[in-house]
Amino acid sequence: DGESYVRVPEEAIESIRLEEVILVSNTFPDSGIMKTLFLLSAINDIRKGNLTNVKQEGEIQLGDVGPGVILAIPYFGYARQDKRFSWGESISAKVIGEILSNHCEGMVILDLHEPGVLNELKVPTRFVSSMPEIANFLSIDVKPDFILSPDKGAISRATEVANIIGSKYSYLEKRRIDAHTIEHTPKDLDVDGKIVAIVDDMISTGGTICRASDALRRQGATEVHAACTHGLFTGGALSRLANHVDGVYTTNSLSNPRANVSAAPALARGIEEILRELR
Repeated sequence: DGESYVRVPEEAIESIRLEEVILVSNTFPDSGIMKTLFLLSAINDIRKGNLTNVKQEGEIQLGDVGPGVILAIPYFGYARQDKRFSWGESISAKVIGEILSNHCEGMVILDLHEPGVLNELKVPTRFVSSMPEIANFLSIDVKPDFILSPDKGAISRATEVANIIGSKYSYLEKRRIDAHTIEHTPKDLDVDGKIVAIVDDMISTGGTICRASDALRRQGATEVHAACTHGLFTGGALSRLANHVDGVYTTNSLSNPRANVSAAPALARGIEEILRELR
């Protein structure tokens, strides 16, 4: 019937009670939210020593070993619903964050679209980025001369990548109409004869990347590549992108054919920070 079911393996119970638990789980698609919540609940029950079950299996009551659960989220679902565009709407990203934070002692989130939406969570939260790993990958496999951000709001990502690689950078003018509609204003860029890499937190339909690539080629770019942390690739995006860019690269925060970069190092950085704070 489409409902989710989770169960912590019996062989993991002792480890869960002996040390801090890091749950790595996406909140996408919607079933991912439910599975994450169910796992957090099951893990917390095990740490509290509550193993009561209908079958009367195992030792039913154990001591409470205390808090110690950290949630690491490679891709945070509903990330783009980070503000109320029209009256009557829910700020969905905030709702999801608040619910999850009630079931753990800390959270690590990879390249959240707008971190400010979760600034008021009651547990320690780290917003980490895979841009260093993406920059290293691009510097070896693409060797770009120029880094482009799809909009001014994401310029910090382009700046970080460009500084690591040692290249120039800029951004496109962009205005978001609502959660799904974006209007772009072209600008002149110094890309004649250059290899350009467009970097962003996510690629969904690929429309932004395709329009940007066309503008870059008109201005003389010899190659255009696209790199992001989260490869959603909805509605035939990969096929569309293949007609506009020379390469597409993402982390493995979501399973997709272009996952060339590991998200693990970035998540590990945030987890280490949270553990130091909690200890």
